[in-house]
Amino acid sequence: MTASAHGPLPGGTALTEPVERVGRGWTATLSLANGAIWVGWFGPLQILLASQAEDFAPGTGLSKEAVLAWVTGAGAFVSLLANPVFGALSDRTTSRWGRRTPWIVAGTAGGALSLLLLGAAGGPWTMALGWCLAQLTLNAAWAAVTAAVPDRVPRRQRGSVGGWLGAAQILGVVGGTGLATLAGGVTAGYAACAAFTLLGVLPYVLRHRDIRLPRAARPPWSWRAFLGSFWLSPRRYPDFGWAWLTRFLVNLSNSLGVMYLLYFLRDRLHHSDPEQGVLILTSLNATMLLATVVVAGMWSDRVGRRKPFVTCSGVVMAIAAGVIAAWPTWTGTVVASVLLGLGFGVFASVDFALMTDVLPKARDRGKDLGVVNAANAVPQVAAPVLAAPIVTYLGGYRVLYAVAAVIGLAGAVLVNRVRGVD
Repeated sequence: MTASAHGPLPGGTALTEPVERVGRGWTATLSLANGAIWVGWFGPLQILLASQAEDFAPGTGLSKEAVLAWVTGAGAFVSLLANPVFGALSDRTTSRWGRRTPWIVAGTAGGALSLLLLGAAGGPWTMALGWCLAQLTLNAAWAAVTAAVPDRVPRRQRGSVGGWLGAAQILGVVGGTGLATLAGGVTAGYAACAAFTLLGVLPYVLRHRDIRLPRAARPPWSWRAFLGSFWLSPRRYPDFGWAWLTRFLVNLSNSLGVMYLLYFLRDRLHHSDPEQGVLILTSLNATMLLATVVVAGMWSDRVGRRKPFVTCSGVVMAIAAGVIAAWPTWTGTVVASVLLGLGFGVFASVDFALMTDVLPKARDRGKDLGVVNAANAVPQVAAPVLAAPIVTYLGGYRVLYAVAAVIGLAGAVLVNRVRGVD
């Protein structure tokens, strides 16, 4: 049951369900901050980490796929822990600058420095350290950015706001990929992503005042209560549990295909310029996503329904993975990118709104959204663990994309187990 079912909570506007619609300026600057954080993630994930793994692998006795899997897996494990922890810390923050803003500023500054460290990495160990630090700090910022939505946005506006955040997210993926590809080398790519990440959050931080949490509303500190709060029982909160599982499965399906896309183009399709191919596919995917992400969120708000949109989007994304499995050519990959963009656009906006609708408590929004965001991080750990043996020993890329299609379809079906949301 959500906090709104019990009426306003103590602590002023920080702990009440928002009722006033947010303006376009607030949505635009928060979306820019969100996109900037995704630039910091996906410049490395799409291009730079794979290039470094290929450079460093010969001296390790491991394949480039294995080096990339270990580094991204370690970073995703850090992300899995960092997001809910920093979300919980922001829930308790009583700074005069608000609950979320201090963490946005500190996280993006730390993320920019971590990306510069990655650019100077001289081997797999410093590469892994830099990526783990980047995940730690950027997740601190992202936990605060996403928590600002249920703090400030009323329920019937969350689909459209989620749409703009989703649009910024994919533009961040494209922007990060473009900066990494066009900057002129690995070090320059990391520097460009670091600069954009840091500058992109400034308009939100400087223009919009965050909501303060009164000290009297902050619960007493207890390590046992703090650590215990991260477990949200699926039996007690079944809607939250099913919604989390849906998000995990769809993101796992997406991660299985995207993480090894550069190697798929290079090793399976023998593309003449695989880095440029990744940029083309990512841009095409982004164009299709932008065509649906905001429209789907607004449509979902207007009709007051979430689950049909999530189901349809998951099915379309599963079909996209199936197309590559059945038709592993450049043309097939282009068709799959179009379908993936259309499906993920709907999913990115409406599933985010669905997750905010099933949050258990208003006082724990940051922490609970951190647990939600773990459904994005866990697939980054699981995907390389599943993908590396499939590509190497169990049938190659056709089998990989077939598995991704089955997993995505399961996520599309299971969202219908959520009972408290139309």
